Amino acid sequence: MASALKNLSQYDDSNLPSAEGMKFGIVVSEWNRDITHALYEGCFETLVKHGATPNDIQTIQVPGAFELPAGAKLLLSNHKLDAVISIGCVIKGETKHDEYIANAVATGLMGLGIASGIPCIFGVLTPNTHEQAKERAGGKHGNKGVEAAVTAIRMAALKSEVKRPSKSVGFRTGQ
Repeated sequence: MASALKNLSQYDDSNLPSAEGMKFGIVVSEWNRDITHALYEGCFETLVKHGATPNDIQTIQVPGAFELPAGAKLLLSNHKLDAVISIGCVIKGETKHDEYIANAVATGLMGLGIASGIPCIFGVLTPNTHEQAKERAGGKHGNKGVEAAVTAIRMAALKSEVKRPSKSVGFRTGQ
């Protein structure tokens, strides 16, 4: 497992676009509240650290991870946003319930992002245990909420960059 090797929440500040002027939505699942709220804090603080103002961040809570895509849709329907971050935690149990929920959420967010043209970030943990979740919500493997915020900033900047046709984005062609 890659996250066992290092803290993946570390990133190069100098390589991240500014979030100044960007507008974000954050949807947080109430289920596994101790985990999701730690992820939310990391996410919110990272957005603000990189230039977003608290007033440019709309946050709502939904009951569980399954409701994250519907919450993201509500935010997109009611606010002009540059990206939406969905935060949740689905811990493996004795049945395949976790797989169905995680798949439904991932599929729902991907579909919403493609249909709306607004990046919908999957900030959902899918650990085997509560202890593994804690390790990824501010523990020894960092805070995956930070990573979700960094991804949202990068995707919002990319979306803005792609609208400017004079510049190549991501890689060079013809060389």
